Amino acid sequence: MATEVIVELQRNSPNWANVVDDMVRIEKKIFPKHESLARSFDEELKKKNCGLFYIQLGGDIAGYVMYSWPSSLCACITKLAVKENYRGKGHGEKLLKAAVQKCRTRNVHRISLHVDPTRTAAMHLYKKLGFQVDTLVEGYYSSDRNAYRMYLDFDME
Repeated sequence: MATEVIVELQRNSPNWANVVDDMVRIEKKIFPKHESLARSFDEELKKKNCGLFYIQLGGDIAGYVMYSWPSSLCACITKLAVKENYRGKGHGEKLLKAAVQKCRTRNVHRISLHVDPTRTAAMHLYKKLGFQVDTLVEGYYSSDRNAYRMYLDFDME
């Protein structure tokens, strides 16, 4: 069994190009073209307010989570993807927890995300980690595909 490692992608990482190429391949396979960041993945990651964790199993990237903090008070989970053959093993949960913890270190008050209500595994994961449905956004993904906007608030002292 391959050793599982959660890695935070660093801008100066010597393997940046290879890791991003692997993620673009995953992105193209998992998400419909109009939802995919495949064309802009590298540019997105180079933004100062964006971060990413990925799970490496041996030499294979099993999945990743991309997040950003558009303001000092709010963060967003922009992508969470796990390769099909690695699903159902807790990798998505570990990635999401890593991103949430990283966002907490920035002292944000809220983390939000959008999810297709028909993606039941994703809905279950987000609810398990405390995310709540805020509203239904009609036509978010396409004219016939909606999204729930979900959020996780932190108690501020």
